[in-house]
Amino acid sequence: MSERRYTDEHEWIALDGDVAAVGVSAYAQEQLGDVVFVELPKVGRVLAQGEEAAVIESVKAASELYAPVAGEVVAVNERLAAEPGLVNADPTGEGWFLRLRVSEPAQLAGLMDGDAYRAFVESLE
Repeated sequence: MSERRYTDEHEWIALDGDVAAVGVSAYAQEQLGDVVFVELPKVGRVLAQGEEAAVIESVKAASELYAPVAGEVVAVNERLAAEPGLVNADPTGEGWFLRLRVSEPAQLAGLMDGDAYRAFVESLE
């Protein structure tokens, strides 16, 4: 698995070959509070970079997860339907949302690495 990259909307993406796991950062889940429902995209859906990919409902608000890069959804985390709290418990592990077959790998270069993302989050506090 390659280095995790981040968007300014607090999504993370980790590429493994041409397929990448996508989720929300620890900062995002803290801001959301307890996640109570997740609506995932259908496998086979093609997403443009920045397109809404999933809906996250928490005790505080509803939010969206956006595609960090363009690609086709090849898997979704079915566990989130029964256990949406996985997003809070392990946002960068078991709480992943979807896997994308990346169609525009060059888009990854426009995302933040871990150090840049940490600095970005610190600038928000």
